[in-house]
Amino acid sequence: MHPATSPTAGAPAGRDHRTPLTRRRLVRGLAAVALAVPLALGAAGCGDDEAGGDGGPVKLSVFWWGGEARAKLTEDALALYTKKHPDVTFEKTWQANQGYFDKLATLTAGGNPPDLFQIDDNYLAEYAGRSTTLDLSSYRDSGKLDVSKFPKSLLEYGVVDGKLAGVAAGENTQGLVYNKTLLTKNGLPEPTTGMSWEEHIAWAEQVAKKTKVPGTQDPSADYKALWVWLRQQGKDLYKGKELGFTAEDVTKWFELWKGARDRGATPTPDVIHEGNSSDITKQLVVTGKSATSWVWVNQMPDLKKNTKDELGVVAYPGDPSAQWARASMYWSVFKGSKHKDVAVDVINFLNNDPEAVALLGTDRGLPSNMDLRAKVSETATDPAMKQSIQVESDLAQKFGASPQVPIKGHSKVKSELVKAAENAQYGRATPAQAAEQFVAACKSAIA
Repeated sequence: MHPATSPTAGAPAGRDHRTPLTRRRLVRGLAAVALAVPLALGAAGCGDDEAGGDGGPVKLSVFWWGGEARAKLTEDALALYTKKHPDVTFEKTWQANQGYFDKLATLTAGGNPPDLFQIDDNYLAEYAGRSTTLDLSSYRDSGKLDVSKFPKSLLEYGVVDGKLAGVAAGENTQGLVYNKTLLTKNGLPEPTTGMSWEEHIAWAEQVAKKTKVPGTQDPSADYKALWVWLRQQGKDLYKGKELGFTAEDVTKWFELWKGARDRGATPTPDVIHEGNSSDITKQLVVTGKSATSWVWVNQMPDLKKNTKDELGVVAYPGDPSAQWARASMYWSVFKGSKHKDVAVDVINFLNNDPEAVALLGTDRGLPSNMDLRAKVSETATDPAMKQSIQVESDLAQKFGASPQVPIKGHSKVKSELVKAAENAQYGRATPAQAAEQFVAACKSAIA
């Protein structure tokens, strides 16, 4: 195992800490090849394979992001594959997720991409659009890649322009996490799945008045919440290569949360800003500065490590069919790999072999294979992990169709939403002005 970068804590599955990939960074990546820390990927990628021909030994290069814990789990699972397939060994390279996509861009630009690599929905469409990823459709259709136990929307969320560009390494969905201890102590009702947005804000106002703790974090800067809300309005984040919403839609979204702030249901702008951080330790539900936070369901175990209070989790407000089985991250195969069949078989193994799935647990999200997910849940000892698996499994019965995979520029769209929402939160712009600024920035980002 070769860490490419000192592996500080890897981000929990589903959270995004990476900076957007740009053409300028891609060019810089090319120039950086000679200066980069040597990676085993160069020798084991598409150029200098150590295969001994048909049926001979195969050395497959694998690249992923994460921390030491994920590296250990992944290495153990790959070692299990080698135990069952002695002719296949691995050159494993990993790093903390900060800078991971810079490194991946450098490797692909330099002609030395890994055979098998981890990717997320920020970049899947971009890499697929550059024909970097192998279309896995034929493997799916032949059964060599068994996705029969995957939720339909989870599988569909890996399709780009009709091609299966990535297979979910785990599943996730949006979750509204609340402080159950605070509510019980004050005799207040818990939020429920199916509660409307207006009902949620009214509930949060009631919580704030009774407990003196703001009832809800203001999620107007949270792309997950905006996305679900848009889908409930018959819109979407993207439509083809364009935005799936208008400035008028975003104005309504910002006005909804201005009303909540005016009613005292949310914290003050400075505290909202704290909660806008993607750092799990700064989520307001665990710092005690709000009764709820808007997160990913599988982050429950990490949230619980940061508070002594009991937590609960439900779907985001509104119709839960606007949520979907989201790939927390994917496995993709380099289109030019000399060992495509083996790489696909490894993906199949990591998702469908009972021993491998048990080893990996929920580190990359809930197991994609629903049957094996149930088995992992049965053996899980962490109450928060069992809770997150149960909640998402229950929600799976209500999931709607998946949206399209986000288009190029998605990371920039997310950061521009934070900027625009905070302008509205601090009163630097009206909801309408902030919405116009956001849409203009988005159009530039995806151009």
